[in-house]
Amino acid sequence: MKRMLIAAVRAFATQAAPTFAAEGMPGATVRPDGSAAQGDRKARFEQWCQDNPEKCREMKAKAEQRREECKANPEKCRAEAKARREQWCNNNPEKCRDMKARAEQRREECKADPAKCRPARQPG
Repeated sequence: MKRMLIAAVRAFATQAAPTFAAEGMPGATVRPDGSAAQGDRKARFEQWCQDNPEKCREMKAKAEQRREECKANPEKCRAEAKARREQWCNNNPEKCRDMKARAEQRREECKADPAKCRPARQPG
């Protein structure tokens, strides 16, 4: 159930934004790679939470539980994330290549000018 709910929210966040922007929804923006701006995702999520308060509380509680599990066993979470990424790449090879190319380009840009990149997250 948890995975289905998280998958549904992710699907909405990743699939709906380009559609909204293509339909000319006011305030909808799409980045050059076709994904929505972070602020748009946050606003849609907040609106979804207002519309579905009980589901939102459940999802946030499950997300917090997952964060605690990952804090307790980070290796397991990394392995699970890697397996999900590999599966996604197997199912979406073209998108995977594009994503890896963008990540590599971003790494090179950050290497060349670290000031333009956000600082690395500190554990804890």
